[in-house]
Amino acid sequence: MTSRLGRAATGAAFALVLAAAGAAPAAAAGDTRAASHDAPVTFAATVALSNCSGSVVRTPQSRPDDPALVLSNGHCIESGFPQAGEVIVDQPSTRTFTLLDEKAGDLGTLRADRISYATMTDTDVSLYRLTTSYRQIERQYHVRPLLLDARHPRKNTAITVVSGYWKQQYRCAVDGFVNEVREYWWTWKDSVRYTPGCGTIGGTSGSPVIDDRTGRVVAVNNTHNEDGEQCTLNNPCEVDRKGRVTVRPDARYAQETYGIVPCVRHDGTLDLGRKKCTLPEPQA
Repeated sequence: MTSRLGRAATGAAFALVLAAAGAAPAAAAGDTRAASHDAPVTFAATVALSNCSGSVVRTPQSRPDDPALVLSNGHCIESGFPQAGEVIVDQPSTRTFTLLDEKAGDLGTLRADRISYATMTDTDVSLYRLTTSYRQIERQYHVRPLLLDARHPRKNTAITVVSGYWKQQYRCAVDGFVNEVREYWWTWKDSVRYTPGCGTIGGTSGSPVIDDRTGRVVAVNNTHNEDGEQCTLNNPCEVDRKGRVTVRPDARYAQETYGIVPCVRHDGTLDLGRKKCTLPEPQA
């Protein structure tokens, strides 16, 4: 996984998990069309976490006075990697984020009051609710949130992975979609695989994957195969519908975000029982 400290940090976080276990400009509200986007992709609305990257995002139905949300990876949360099957919902947090402008300059610090959602089951995503609204962020920093695309991404789409941590951009395209990506005990479904060109590194975890044409977020960057190993930590593999395993050394992956859109409520929390919301729910 591509969190800040690469293999060393991943191993340390993984050890904590074992110990605990005991063994994209915004469109008008409601507009889900893939409108053209004339401006180039910038760093505006991306953020840097202490160990990862992220972005301030909204859904098509978000309102200006809704609490703003920050999108990153589940494996980037401050408590360490969630276990397989674990889903975190509405948990207190005081995480801070450095907000960037178009040219990757630091604008200021945003603060969360909740982890609205986090998991590494089926997907690798976290959503933090901020103490400030979209309107307040735009007025103070003149930055508009990135819009989550409500549609499944498409093959061959030109994309940019924007890392707020490293203040770097990586450009490539959607190479295809993977039935399952497995990394140690985690499994992620219908993942995006990049074409060569997006050479993401440690610290790029949680970066928004932006459709160059629409300017909307279609995925969140999360891992790559570092050593050519099969389904091990830092070495994800691909598993097709027949159970056949493929290893692609140096392949890089992201998790789709369109499935988040139906789940978000106006108070910045998620309703996992809402129609068309397919995010995993906490186990009883």
